Amino acid sequence: MQIVDSHVPAGRALRVRLAAGAADIEAVQQLRFSIFHDEMGATANAEGTASRRDVDAFDVVCDHLLVEDLADGKPLVVGTYRLLRQSVAEANGGFYSAAEFDLAALLKTARGDGNELLELGRSCVAPAYRDSGTIQLLWRGIADYLARHRIGHLIGCASFPGTDPSEHAAALAYLDHYHLAPAWLRAEVLPTMAARVALPALGAYDSRLAMRALPPLIKGYLRVGAMVGSGAFVDWQFNTVDVFMVMPVAQIARRYGSRFGLAA
Repeated sequence: MQIVDSHVPAGRALRVRLAAGAADIEAVQQLRFSIFHDEMGATANAEGTASRRDVDAFDVVCDHLLVEDLADGKPLVVGTYRLLRQSVAEANGGFYSAAEFDLAALLKTARGDGNELLELGRSCVAPAYRDSGTIQLLWRGIADYLARHRIGHLIGCASFPGTDPSEHAAALAYLDHYHLAPAWLRAEVLPTMAARVALPALGAYDSRLAMRALPPLIKGYLRVGAMVGSGAFVDWQFNTVDVFMVMPVAQIARRYGSRFGLAA
């Protein structure tokens, strides 16, 4: 899979493809380190600090989607997503997000409808490339991946910055009040992992301001029909407050099929 985008700013030549070997994965890990650790203040493990790569055990079993800029002759990785299919996860210890959320309802639903879940994770884009062109190219890559596999729902964690959930109480309440997934698609934060935060009641906050306070990635997911799980998790290693997102592929296809190449 390789997609080249000719509709990009002058001086860039972007393409999206799956990582094809160790060198590609190392380049992705280096980009992730620069974003998550240098920029966002995540705590690196010993291996990551020594190599300046964001590395974990899931990297060896996941597929890695990457956007490259070919303008200078040598490909430069400027964006990435990590992709983990349900069949691969179940053969290798489960999903990454299962360490934070109970996925039992989702797994039961997926087994019942015969489609797989696809976990999206470790999403990041280099600062100079944070524009609609790069994001759309990543989503075109995801669309191509979906076309190759029987995927019913996209899942994964999305983050608020920092580790104080009270700073995001209104936004978290907005998600819970307006975008909560139905029970059969709802992941629940693990009781021992739940962030301790008192959410304001419906009507006790300005929903428009709360919506505007959402991080761009969460806003983007909501625009394609995403819903949230119940509760939030404080990820001390990555300096974030995480919520769980689930996106029905059929709903995305109906809304954005022609734009991203998804089959309705």
